[in-house]
Amino acid sequence: MTDATPAAAIAAWDALYAGDAGERLAGDTHAALEAQLARRGLIFGERALCTVLRPRCFGFDQWRTLAARTEGLMRAFAAAHRAAMHDAGVRAQFRLHDWEASLLAHDAGFAEASPTSRVDAFVVDPDGDGGTMALTEYNAETPAGAAFNDALTETFLELPAMREFARAWRVFPMPSRHGVTAALLDAWRQFSGGTAAPRIAILDWDDVPTRREFVMFQEHFRAQGLECVIGDPARCAYAGGALTLDGGRIDLIYKRVLLHELVERLGLDTPVLRAWRDRAVCLVNPPASKVLHKKASLAVLGDERNAHLFDADMRAHVRAYVPWTRVVEERHTEHDGARVDLVPHVIAHRERFVLKPNDDYGGHGIVLGWTVDQAAWEAAVARALGEPYVVQERVAIPSEPYPSWIDGRVQQIDRMIDTAPFVTYGRAVDGVLTRLSTAALLNVTAGGGSQVPGFVVAPR
Repeated sequence: MTDATPAAAIAAWDALYAGDAGERLAGDTHAALEAQLARRGLIFGERALCTVLRPRCFGFDQWRTLAARTEGLMRAFAAAHRAAMHDAGVRAQFRLHDWEASLLAHDAGFAEASPTSRVDAFVVDPDGDGGTMALTEYNAETPAGAAFNDALTETFLELPAMREFARAWRVFPMPSRHGVTAALLDAWRQFSGGTAAPRIAILDWDDVPTRREFVMFQEHFRAQGLECVIGDPARCAYAGGALTLDGGRIDLIYKRVLLHELVERLGLDTPVLRAWRDRAVCLVNPPASKVLHKKASLAVLGDERNAHLFDADMRAHVRAYVPWTRVVEERHTEHDGARVDLVPHVIAHRERFVLKPNDDYGGHGIVLGWTVDQAAWEAAVARALGEPYVVQERVAIPSEPYPSWIDGRVQQIDRMIDTAPFVTYGRAVDGVLTRLSTAALLNVTAGGGSQVPGFVVAPR
């Protein structure tokens, strides 16, 4: 089968919308997309999940390269996690809270710290041969988007423009929901030692904007013959060796509530954590996932002090695909091959760096050095010294033109784009999340963008 660059596929989509006939096709596609989004409930909060008329297109070689790079980096993350679990000095570099560290002593009942996860990266790939990649965050605790991704994939396969595109191109979906399901059931089999199907509970607060995705997962689980309920962890109870939600027993928790929010609201003695500590319930992802979920994990990978933790292949992957990252603290370190005093160096080179809180989401607390003045940057660095923060080298953010239906016609608008592969078992890539934005912060939660499905495509 002939491979093709993404640029060729983009050109083919653009040609579909050319001229009067193309304008009609774009209008029909927009109407079909809006109808499908409404029918499937594909909204995030109150916003449509997708607002563009073309999917993300990958060539076969491009996708294989992305998967291989991601899986190579997963080996490095796994080595860092092993070191943290066995060495208090390494563990301290992740800046865990004392209560988080205390939970690491409890056995989750299965081997993998993050059975389901997602890496967030930027890929600049104009020629479709892999280009450059920069992994900027690792969501090792509660990765979102897999069910939304699959529903958008199904939606795009039914659009009028896709039918026209598929006349000349083969289109291969990349589903992600099955990987989450397999990882959950694998953890359950290890935990229970048996083959009986678990009763699953998806736990998060009742008011989160991702609730529609929980319903999609519930429908998917039920289609596989698995009983599933959705609920707020505050409604759980633990008595007689059984964890219940609204009176019904729970065997397996698909945990979407963030651990630090759970503890902040309900405490360490919440029924969920008491049942987990007693091995009365299987919890995925477990508290051990917090180690790599911390943004300091990227600092651990690249810090010259930790080179001995990784083999040559891991170090090569980190050098090539993880931007320079350090915990913000008073120390000397290496940058660009030179020894530097970290804090003065970061202050003096504002436009090269971004500050990120060690454990937050939705873009909260992030400061882009090139978007603020020097006084604001120095104040941000001072705040970062007082609480766990990381500083990271600025990376190139790629963009692609995407067609949208605006004011009754199709318009091509450049949108910044990220690439976030879903990972199962801590090593295998299972589909990809793509977010688009016209703002520098690509984050759907923060209101900075939308999601679009990805396909591998090749000329017929």
